[in-house]
Amino acid sequence: MKVAIASDHGGITIRKEIISLMEELEIEYEDLGCECSTSVDYPDYAIPVAEKVASGEVDRGILICGTGIGMSISANKVMGIRCALVHDAFSAKATREHNDSNILAMGERVIGPGIAREIAKIWLTTPFEGGRHENRVNKIRLYEEKDLYV
Repeated sequence: MKVAIASDHGGITIRKEIISLMEELEIEYEDLGCECSTSVDYPDYAIPVAEKVASGEVDRGILICGTGIGMSISANKVMGIRCALVHDAFSAKATREHNDSNILAMGERVIGPGIAREIAKIWLTTPFEGGRHENRVNKIRLYEEKDLYV
């Protein structure tokens, strides 16, 4: 698995914590920044990560900003992205098992590094269940492709 990760100025601490986790788990990653404490625009970081995931250049993405909201909204504008904003362990597992989320968004001003690390580990290691959930995810794909919605 290869993961693209990025944050704006509001998510640098958690981004570094998640990078450390991925190194421990021996997960290949690409860090797309940012490295500054001055205000930057979250779409400038969310969209490149989402495009890498959508194109298949990487398997998944992780985005962190102050709340995770701006990152998730931006990422979900890219066709093929199912970015889930998660701040608890149950949702981290459910969004992988049931929704096959391919990007995880978190907010550094909402959760601390410990819970962010736990969420990321669960999200990175939980497979998609498929089955009845496959049909639901496929309906999203069909809609995005402007195919017949069934």
